Amino acid sequence: MELTKHIETIESGYEFLLAYAAQGRPAKAETGPGPHARPTIEGMAEAMQAIGTALSASEDAFELVIAEDCRKAGAALQFILNQEAIGSEIVDNLNASIHLRAVLTDLFLYSEAIEPLAEGEAAPSMSYDATKTDG
Repeated sequence: MELTKHIETIESGYEFLLAYAAQGRPAKAETGPGPHARPTIEGMAEAMQAIGTALSASEDAFELVIAEDCRKAGAALQFILNQEAIGSEIVDNLNASIHLRAVLTDLFLYSEAIEPLAEGEAAPSMSYDATKTDG
């Protein structure tokens, strides 16, 4: 399901951004060997746009909340992408954004409702590699 793929992109992207923020990278244009935050943030922004679009015409009140939260968090992601230099400090502040955290909480709840884990089943490991594309 396409929606599930977008949810995973956002959740695993957030995990990457947490690790990135902890590295203490200075704000500078992203060149040379990575990993870099920009590709991950771009992927998350695209996934939020897709989820927002998919759910914006829903008749379900919670799906409308998710769409609106994706719009707000997407604006924060776009703000970061508009910066010439991205470092750990700005990523750390993005991670702390109530808008991004609202989307994550929404998606954790929504994911469990649409695909609950079976008893004893472990949640899959979320790892996002911005260098990989689906073609």
